Amino acid sequence: MSEATPEFKKRLREAFDELEVGRTFMFRRTFTDGDVALFCGVTGDYNPYHQDAEFAAESFYGRLTIPGLLTGSMMTHIGGMLGFLATEMRFEYLAPVFVGDTITCTVTVPEKDQTQRRMQCGADFTNQDSEPVLRATFSGFPGQVRLSK
Repeated sequence: MSEATPEFKKRLREAFDELEVGRTFMFRRTFTDGDVALFCGVTGDYNPYHQDAEFAAESFYGRLTIPGLLTGSMMTHIGGMLGFLATEMRFEYLAPVFVGDTITCTVTVPEKDQTQRRMQCGADFTNQDSEPVLRATFSGFPGQVRLSK
């Protein structure tokens, strides 16, 4: 791997310094059948809970569910706006998400490691009824903050 330029290293330092502990970011979206079809097509996740209406109707949920990683991928919208290079992610699935659900992802910066210039972040996902559906943590390095304060 080649060495980063001094300008790039400066940008990383500035992005790290700009993100204060306690800062939060929010992203909301409503999931559609098209979202599921595209996600399953790209990932190859043809799990019957997401694709087979008859199977899903007999399951615990009674209908098709959204793939958990599709819901979890909402963090990547916020991460992309921060130029965030994630090095670790952890997900805890709390409740199913269905087509038509509106999910809010709230990312918080609870911890910064000044020595390694690495950030720990948390994400909470709730549905339109304010019920938690997913909880996540991730860590890594911000590269270019493109969000307003």
